[in-house]
Amino acid sequence: MNTGLINNVVCFEGVSVRFGAVSALDNLNLELRGGELSALLGPNGAGKTTALRLLLGLTRPSQGTVRVLGGDPRRSEARRGVGAMLQDISLPPNLSVLELLRLYAALYPAPLSVNRALELSGLSDQATSRASRLSGGQQRRLSFALAVIGNPELLLLDEPTVAMDVQGRAAFWHGIAELRSGGCTVLLTTHLLEEVDRAADRVIVLSRGVIVADAAPGSVRARVGLSRVRFSSRLDAAHWHTITLPGDVLEGGPAGQFSIRTRQPEALVRAALDLDPALSDLEVSRASLEDAFLSLTGPDQAPTGALA
Repeated sequence: MNTGLINNVVCFEGVSVRFGAVSALDNLNLELRGGELSALLGPNGAGKTTALRLLLGLTRPSQGTVRVLGGDPRRSEARRGVGAMLQDISLPPNLSVLELLRLYAALYPAPLSVNRALELSGLSDQATSRASRLSGGQQRRLSFALAVIGNPELLLLDEPTVAMDVQGRAAFWHGIAELRSGGCTVLLTTHLLEEVDRAADRVIVLSRGVIVADAAPGSVRARVGLSRVRFSSRLDAAHWHTITLPGDVLEGGPAGQFSIRTRQPEALVRAALDLDPALSDLEVSRASLEDAFLSLTGPDQAPTGALA
């Protein structure tokens, strides 16, 4: 795939993008190193779409510089090394998977073999099927195959496993591992944060156009210092609000089940047992990446990978 890893496959230097009075990105400085798998996360309006449009050469920065594979992403020389799997893709319905891959491969100077793209996407058994006859999950796998057929050095993935079943996701992540073994750099956005936690080397969280976290998933969780306390109780939520500490978030569940995100789990557990000595199913665990995301971006922001 690559003759050698580029230290900085992507480089944003002081990049701002403004649309009238709205600032989509504000003095963004970011580098992606060769071979990394990074997850770009953020609530709607955080600046993710703008960042990816910059990498695809579709948007100009209002100030600052964007470099992709050492060049200007608006030039074909840089774009030739980039593969993209976006959410919305329109394909000729009467062409087969094999025909589409051959058509796309002809656009690149050194593409993967069609058989290799089929293997990476888990579509070998559907090679002769028309695109219009594929299931939703298979169409996402076809989008992945088309994104990698050009043998990219940088792969941009938008919600890649949406609509995929368990087998499809397993095939996808196996394909990603194969590409990374050849040095491909991957930047993805997704709302499935458990996949990010398992697979990503790095998590980059955007909020209102600025980076609020940039570290390995475990480091992001540790940074916010959150724990989650779960229990069952016959008391209602009004009682449990009386013991929550500043910054705690109480969540109710079915049949008297409660969960509290907290930075002071020991104090909270003592207060909970004092309030209801009969509570059951008590469990204290480290906060998830989703918990950390919500803490970093605000309690009213839902985690999402949708490019917005």
